[in-house]
Amino acid sequence: MTTQTRLELLGVPGSPYTRKMLSLLRYRRIPYNLTLGGHKMGEESERPVPKVKLLPTFYFPDGNGGVEAVVDSTPIIRRLEKDYAGRAALPADPALSFINDLIEDFADEWLTKPMFHYRWAHDEDAKNAGPLLIFWSDPTLPDDKAKETAAFIANHQINRLYVVGSNDVTAPTIEGSFERLVGILDKLIQKNGYVLGPRPASADFALFGQLTQLAYVEPTSARYLNAASPRLRAWLDRVEDLSGLEVDKGVWPALGDLAPSLKPLLSEIGRVYAPFLLANAQAVQAGDKSFETEIDGRAWTQPTFSYQAKCLMWLREGYAALPADAQSDLVNVLAGTGCEALFS
Repeated sequence: MTTQTRLELLGVPGSPYTRKMLSLLRYRRIPYNLTLGGHKMGEESERPVPKVKLLPTFYFPDGNGGVEAVVDSTPIIRRLEKDYAGRAALPADPALSFINDLIEDFADEWLTKPMFHYRWAHDEDAKNAGPLLIFWSDPTLPDDKAKETAAFIANHQINRLYVVGSNDVTAPTIEGSFERLVGILDKLIQKNGYVLGPRPASADFALFGQLTQLAYVEPTSARYLNAASPRLRAWLDRVEDLSGLEVDKGVWPALGDLAPSLKPLLSEIGRVYAPFLLANAQAVQAGDKSFETEIDGRAWTQPTFSYQAKCLMWLREGYAALPADAQSDLVNVLAGTGCEALFS
């Protein structure tokens, strides 16, 4: 158990990973102080700056009386599991925990594509997002300055759509995946309450973080989600703050019992995320700066990402480290979903 009184972090509402971590901290009843805003270029700060300026940034004690700036929500969640007892967000069962890791990774690394796509690929959404990004950090900024800065940011981000693979050819793949996911989660929540049963896990908070942007911020995707699944929209409101949820002291359901309800979600991961991970990793290994592949029957091209190659490596390492009986359980659950290609 950590002796730190309150966690310190920097973030903004428009960051899906900030929303992911805030909802998790509330659920786990971990006290925190949130500073709203981003890393400002050229300004001095008493806090250290992370090597990669991502949000949220956590400031953990470094053991020498100072603090260290830490980013990347997934390892932070694992660190918090060790530092804070009770109300765990990671299942104890190795096979179920691995499924949780896979779904969390899909949410963090694939769902950011529709999030970024919907925010900047449609004119209505881009005009909506630009000012919000400014006022989330500084609501006192004068109108003329805010308008100028919002236009600059919007133009910059629109020109970066290619980074997540968003273009006219891939748009149907990205939007189709999002729309299918809404339907899948609607049925999954109706059946289980949360992704893995009657209590939330880190996969729930990862999905929640990305979907807050798609349901709350971006007009085009919000209209679709609200019309297609009032259940999912209401679920997001609930997951925002689960600090009052009384968690059953029992364990999560057995993976075998959950497998039928999880199959559609795992099949969506195998349909879009698995081929992306494999093609990206192959291109990174070959030293290519970009790659072309096929996802969901359509051409897909984008720059390579070394981090997402590491995601595949970490998943494979986690799978290889599992006990033989857990691996056997996963073989049965993943069979026919497309996810098995990641570990063959």
